[in-house]
Amino acid sequence: MGQWIHRLNSIHFYIAWALLITLTTITQAQEPSNWTYPIVDTGQRHLFTDRIQLTNMPRENQRWYGQDAQFSSNPPRYQDNHDGTTTDLVTGLMWEKALHKNKTFKQAQQDASNLKTSGYTDWRLPTLKELYSLIDFNGCVHTRNPVPYIDTKYFDFKWGNQVSSRNRAIDAQFWSATQYVGTTMNGNATVFGVNFADGRIKGYPRDRKRTFVRYVRGNPDYGINHLVDNKNKTISDTATGLMWAKVDSKKTMNWENALNYAKKSKLAGHTDWRLPNAKELQSIVDYTRAPDAKRSSQRGPAIDPIFRITKTESYFWTSTTHLDGVRYYDHAVYLAFGQAMGYFAPPRSNQSKKFINVHGAGAQRSDPKSGNPNSSRYKSGHGPQGDDIRINNYVRVVRNINPDQVTTGKLSTDRVPVLSPQNNMKDSQSNSQRSSDNHRPHDRKPPPRR
Repeated sequence: MGQWIHRLNSIHFYIAWALLITLTTITQAQEPSNWTYPIVDTGQRHLFTDRIQLTNMPRENQRWYGQDAQFSSNPPRYQDNHDGTTTDLVTGLMWEKALHKNKTFKQAQQDASNLKTSGYTDWRLPTLKELYSLIDFNGCVHTRNPVPYIDTKYFDFKWGNQVSSRNRAIDAQFWSATQYVGTTMNGNATVFGVNFADGRIKGYPRDRKRTFVRYVRGNPDYGINHLVDNKNKTISDTATGLMWAKVDSKKTMNWENALNYAKKSKLAGHTDWRLPNAKELQSIVDYTRAPDAKRSSQRGPAIDPIFRITKTESYFWTSTTHLDGVRYYDHAVYLAFGQAMGYFAPPRSNQSKKFINVHGAGAQRSDPKSGNPNSSRYKSGHGPQGDDIRINNYVRVVRNINPDQVTTGKLSTDRVPVLSPQNNMKDSQSNSQRSSDNHRPHDRKPPPRR
């Protein structure tokens, strides 16, 4: 009898040991450090309606629930190495703290091989996804004390008009290494960049522009997706730790309805779906594809064909409010999976504006959260390149593979200062007279040095 008890105890021990090993393996597989492409949080800590800032966190059954600031995953964590470099403790990437200015794209590519910052010789021009990992959506240029879309405690920054009197304040674009597979502005070879002054991704003319550069090293896997079809209408990205709906919303809607759509989803039996923030959604943009790609094999929406997409020329909502909207907090970020269209004519050309691809498929811009897209006020788009205004955009919901890796965000009730609607509109109108981020004289004083 004692032998049987001993054997049973041994069996229980081995079963418990096996379960412990299994659970440990699963837990380790879900740790953020094991994702090769962890998405750094946007940093947004304020909540908004389509008109005003909120001071209370909406509950799940209330309007405006489900926006960016209510969720937090992989908050930014940087380390100043005090040798001219900054390490991103989330992504594993090491960055130059300083920036380089007035570089052509060709110079930006060539100069990386000669760089020896802090003794390292493996610096490279960052891909767009690497560069975008640094963006912080607490920025706003349309304030009396402008705030850039990057943490200036760890990274040097200059406004465009601090570099040259011919620049606008918002001329603070940074080259990436990601070239557009199509063309923009009626045939221009194009390279994507991030503007840390106004919080956008746009394609810029490759051969006739100079911008800032910041080089990077480390984690060569960053920005590479590993997509798995779960055969239940969901797609897991085992690089980012995010699970996506395979199929989009199939119809367009305004921002509030997009939040509600995500909140109500019970896809594959999960109830924690949400509208993705800007950096999460940008992670599944496929920059090797575009509807106007030169190679026929690359033509299609800028997303992996493992996903189903209702319309090739589509824009998709994110949960992130863009503080540089026209009227207070009325704009939210979207990603263009189709061509980023606009109403544009070359400055001083006397040509009629044409509805063309101005920024490339994969651009990140912003739209009014509500309103009538057919309104006469939107007939020429918005901004210098007449950005297409749609208001009603598509939705693709997201959740974390490991729900424990997303937490409730810490709401800030500090008032976000923005200019009056009149001043914002005035600035937008004056910008619309300028070219596509060309260097032109302006009458704005430089923002204070930060």
